[in-house]
Amino acid sequence: MKKRIVCFGDSLTWGYDPDKMVRFDESVRWTGVLQELLGDGYTVIEEGQNGRTIATDDPAKGFKNGLDYIIPCIESHKPFDVLIIMLGTNDIKSKFGYSAGDIAEEMKRMIEAVLGYNHFRLNDSVKVVLVSPPVIGENISTSRFGDKFSADNSREVSLGLADQYRRLAESYGIYFLDASEYVVTSDLDSIHMDRENQIRFGNVIHKYICDKVIR
Repeated sequence: MKKRIVCFGDSLTWGYDPDKMVRFDESVRWTGVLQELLGDGYTVIEEGQNGRTIATDDPAKGFKNGLDYIIPCIESHKPFDVLIIMLGTNDIKSKFGYSAGDIAEEMKRMIEAVLGYNHFRLNDSVKVVLVSPPVIGENISTSRFGDKFSADNSREVSLGLADQYRRLAESYGIYFLDASEYVVTSDLDSIHMDRENQIRFGNVIHKYICDKVIR
């Protein structure tokens, strides 16, 4: 039976192209790269949604609360072997006013929901990988998203997520990867990965999965 990997995230997982403002082709998206590298013995399931938050309702956008959807998502795709969660960038938007610690508290709620379901319904069969997203770029103030992210502190909050997430992962005994150690956001919008970095991250997550998660 094929091993199945669910990738739960926002536009970074959906594959938003910061240049053309459309979706990258499957061969470029990190999820598609991961599928290609893993081969026929695996199925990679894309669950990326533009604008998705961790656990906050966004009245201007609607239907973006990841916590509301994570359990239905798990139920929809079970059985599967690995759940990769990469969220947090949209929670940095200035209208929410969150610190890195606030965002980590949101992620704590998501992890607890996932692990509770995994333990009581799935016999702890799913391995969970928490990924802190690439850091918001220095050009955010002049980006097309500059009106949504504070030029004063969005990058600072973004920089603080990795340590917060790492501590969460250690506390709950799940896997952790800091994407910012390997990839950067595009100078075009300071939020999304360009083609090169999407492909690079696909290679990074492939190595991480093979070396540490599925052995």
